[in-house]
Amino acid sequence: MKSTNRLGKSINRKARISRYILYKETLIDFKEQFWSFLGAFVGIGLIAFIQSHYLPDLENVLLIGSFGASSVLIYGAVQSPLAQPRNLIGGQVISAIIGVTVYKLVPDLIWVAAPMAVATSIVVMQVTKTLHPPGGASALIAVIGTENIKSLGFFYILSPVLTGTLILFVTGLVFNNMTRNRRYPTNSRLTKYVKGKIARNYR
Repeated sequence: MKSTNRLGKSINRKARISRYILYKETLIDFKEQFWSFLGAFVGIGLIAFIQSHYLPDLENVLLIGSFGASSVLIYGAVQSPLAQPRNLIGGQVISAIIGVTVYKLVPDLIWVAAPMAVATSIVVMQVTKTLHPPGGASALIAVIGTENIKSLGFFYILSPVLTGTLILFVTGLVFNNMTRNRRYPTNSRLTKYVKGKIARNYR
């Protein structure tokens, strides 16, 4: 009975936190929306710039669809637990590892490989506390992506996934700490350090 009450309280607490985060992140505040837009524009823009100016000759890929979904979380839902660095970097990298591994094991059965990659990445992210929804897309892209993507093999984990994720993360550190109301990561010494650096540069 006690464990049931405890579970009920825990669920209610998490529901309240989720409602609060959703409420706060969807308030109409044009200043915050400006920083969300600017952060996403610069983050994705940097990845696209590198790909279009430095990688065409190598026929390499740096910009993948899951980064768009990551940007929604990092720049639009700054305080979400799913947007924090552990989740962002860990979730993307873990999912990429799983996606490539599954494709290597079952390259010709897409109807097995695609759901296996996504489902396994979800469970492993849950176990490692790195749940990041766009990670599922990164796992899927490793299986159903273009021939350029598939030919990367395990290099796919380093580039585009890790490289692109780090670009988004660093951009998020800068643009999500430009104002008093935005903190990224939440409750972190790193946030205080970045805010201090930005404040000193703007004096």
